[in-house]
Amino acid sequence: MSPLQAIHHYRRGPDHGPDSAARFLAEHSWPLVEGAHVTFAWRGGADAVNLRHFVFGLPSTMPMHRIEGGDLWFTTLQLPARSRVEYKLEIVRGDSREWIRDPLNPVVAHDPFGGNSVCQADGYSTPEWIEPDPEARCGTLEDITFARTPFGEARRVSLYLPARFRRTRRYPLLIVHDGGDYLAFARLKTVLDNLIHRGEVAPLIAVLTHPGDRLREYPDDPRHAEFVAGTILPWVETNYPCFGTPASRCLMGASFGGVAALSVAWRHPGVFGRLLLQSGSFAFTDIGEHQRGSAFDPVVRFVNRFREEPGRPSERVFVSCGTYESLIYENRSMVPLLQQTGMKVRYVEARDGHNWENWRDRLREGLSWLFPGPLWMVYE
Repeated sequence: MSPLQAIHHYRRGPDHGPDSAARFLAEHSWPLVEGAHVTFAWRGGADAVNLRHFVFGLPSTMPMHRIEGGDLWFTTLQLPARSRVEYKLEIVRGDSREWIRDPLNPVVAHDPFGGNSVCQADGYSTPEWIEPDPEARCGTLEDITFARTPFGEARRVSLYLPARFRRTRRYPLLIVHDGGDYLAFARLKTVLDNLIHRGEVAPLIAVLTHPGDRLREYPDDPRHAEFVAGTILPWVETNYPCFGTPASRCLMGASFGGVAALSVAWRHPGVFGRLLLQSGSFAFTDIGEHQRGSAFDPVVRFVNRFREEPGRPSERVFVSCGTYESLIYENRSMVPLLQQTGMKVRYVEARDGHNWENWRDRLREGLSWLFPGPLWMVYE
């Protein structure tokens, strides 16, 4: 009997007592994946239970159905192979609505707002290169504070130096927007350590920024562009052995950070020869007003200007986005525009949403294409 058949059998069965429910739940892993079908379950007393998932294009609220005579709730969702979906359960009791993580599912993804349960559909697997490798030597992190910045206040950045760092050799430079979040939620340090150890990514120096008000600074704020290109870049290349050429400099960011990376390169053409843009919030308008809220007003103004006069802000651009994001249309629309400038573009989609683990899972492909290590250059 397949797991789905077991659910149907349980629903039809006469015994829906507490022992039967506990035994049934313990016999399976949840959510229950069988081919393209994923079944979610919850047990408890409630007036209603809803699956709240983050898949753009489907109703964000899916009601779960209680088995008559018991306290088990189920719903089934169809997901294509290799999908990864973050979700919560909404428990309704009277006027109270509580969002909780799935108590039957131990897989959790964290972000700056807390955490979500994770459904891993058939064919998805967590990349093994995100886990610490006992054979990989670890790079180091140190904090640097710039007392004087275009913002009129001190700003901290973190500096990653690769294992076996030597002052006698030169390195590419990667500047990462929201670097603290990439460290905390995308395991960036471990990923860099592993990929450099494996020879898939060239040893590099990375500057990890910690923004102030990112929603104001990232969408084409001239102070931010000056901070990156006029403060961080010259200081690092003066104090550390970088190649110091456009082809050796990369700006990276996700969401609003992707907008910031493109904006800095656009304001300083010929300075940054590499861009890594993940799920960029590239909202724009062809006619009328956008519908994304006031925080996107400066984004839309910038992207509209960029679409009119893109110039040639970089030489090589890696773009990734999740097919379950509301921004998938905007990211797809940016690709031919970037290609028309003469830049070399690689675009990657994944069956995932707007979240840090989606961006984490794309790091190997993006970084190895922009800064290939000796092993990657042999086998790619």
